Amino acid sequence: MGQPIKILAPCGMLGYGFPESSFLEGMAHEPHAIVVDAGSTDAGPHKLGAGVGIVSRRATKKDLQHILVNGLRNKIPIIIGSAGGAGARPHVKWTLEIIQEILKEQHLSAKMAVIWADIPNEMVLNANKRGKVIPLSPNVPHLNELTITQTNGVVAQMGHEPIVKALENGAEIIICGRAYDPSPFAAIGIFHGKDPALAYHLGKILECGALCAEPGTTKDCMLGIIEDQSFIVRALNPERKCTAVSVAAHTFYEKEHPFLLRGPGFTLDLENCEFIEKENGVVEVTKSRFIKNEVYQIKLEGARRVAYRTFTIAGIRDPILLDSLTVVENEVIVQVHKYYPEIHKEDYKINFINYGMNGVLGEREPASFSGHEVGVVLEVVAKTQELASSICATARSTLLHFGYENRKSTAGNLAFPFAPSDIDFGPVYEFSVYHLMEIQDSPFQIEYLTGGKDDQII
Repeated sequence: MGQPIKILAPCGMLGYGFPESSFLEGMAHEPHAIVVDAGSTDAGPHKLGAGVGIVSRRATKKDLQHILVNGLRNKIPIIIGSAGGAGARPHVKWTLEIIQEILKEQHLSAKMAVIWADIPNEMVLNANKRGKVIPLSPNVPHLNELTITQTNGVVAQMGHEPIVKALENGAEIIICGRAYDPSPFAAIGIFHGKDPALAYHLGKILECGALCAEPGTTKDCMLGIIEDQSFIVRALNPERKCTAVSVAAHTFYEKEHPFLLRGPGFTLDLENCEFIEKENGVVEVTKSRFIKNEVYQIKLEGARRVAYRTFTIAGIRDPILLDSLTVVENEVIVQVHKYYPEIHKEDYKINFINYGMNGVLGEREPASFSGHEVGVVLEVVAKTQELASSICATARSTLLHFGYENRKSTAGNLAFPFAPSDIDFGPVYEFSVYHLMEIQDSPFQIEYLTGGKDDQII
C-alpha cells in the first residue's frame, strides 16, 4: 500500500478568497501540495484578448500571501494553474510580479518553475495546413490563415506532464500558463505514483474549491486524499460537508457528456464510479478509469479584437412606455439609421437589453412581462470607439425624448443612475481560436528561476 497523498485546494479561483481558519485546518493535515486554479474561459475572451486578469491584484496578493508563507515555510510545493486568468504571457508575468513582491516582503526565497502555455501563430498555421487542427465543437468554424494572423495570442491547455517534470526538478513554486483545470491537481498524484484516473477525477472536484460541498462555494478550502484504489474529499470548514450526492453532482459539472471527461491526451470514463459517504462530511470515490487517447490533442484558445463598445444604463417606470417598450426601441434604431445615412449599418449594431422584462433569455423568455419597472442597457458595438460613442449618444437621446403614444410627461423617459450616462467600454474581443491541435512533442516550455532575495527577473 502506498502512502496517501494529500492536496490542499484553498479556493475555486485564486483571488476569490478563503477563510484563514479553513486554510490552517488544511495545513494541519500536512498536505503534500497546495494547488489552486487561477483561470477560466467563463468570463469570455476579453481577458485573453486584452491581457488583463480576471480578479484584482489586491485579492490575488491577499490569497497568495497566505499560500506562499505557509507553503514555503513548511516545505510544501505550491502550484498555480492558468496564472492570471487566461494563462498567457502577460497574465503569467503579472502573477510572477506579485509572487516576487511577496517573497521580498516576507524575506523568503524559492526555486520557481514557469511553464509557458503560449503557442506561436506560426506553429498553429503549420499544423492547420497539415490538417492537425480541428474545431472543438460543430458550431466553431474551421481555422484559416487570416483568422490565425488576426489573433493576438494563442494559448494551449497543458496536461500534467510538464508540471510533473517541474516537480521532478525540485520546483517549490510552479506557475503554469493556461492549464486544463484539473491538471495541476492531477500532477501531484501522478508525481507520487498514483492512478492517473483517480488523480484527474480528484482534480476535477478540487479545482472549484468547496463547490462540491453543501452549502457549496468557490470561496472555501477543500482537502483531497488519493489512496491506491480511491480518493476522498472533505470540506475544511465545519459549516460545510460533502455528501455522495454533492460530490457526484459536481462530477457532472461543466461537462458535455454525463460520464466521459476529455482532457489533453486522454479520456476519463466515470460511468461506473461509486460515491460512498464515510464519516460525516467525507466522501470516498472509486472506479474512475483513465483511457489514453491514440492521438494527443491540446485545446487552443485565442482571441482577436472585432469591435468597440459604448453603453448606457437607465431605468424606466412609466407603465405606458413599458407596454410598448420593444416597439419604441425598434423605432429608435430606425431613427438612428435615418439620422446617419452616411454610415453603413454594417459598421455598428444597437442592442437593447431590458432587465426585468427579458434581459436574460431575450426572445426565448416564456413569461409575459407584468412588472412595474425595467432596467435598460443600451449597448452599441461599432468599428471604432468614436463611432460606438456617437451612435450610443444619439440612440440614448432619441429614447430619452421619444414621443410614444399616450405619453403623459415630456420631461424624459429614462432615469439615469450615473453621470456621465454613457460609458466607453473599449475593445470587444471574440474567441477566434477555440480548436484542438494534434501534437507529437510538448510545446510547453519550462523556465526555472530563483524568487526572493536573489531573484532573476524574466
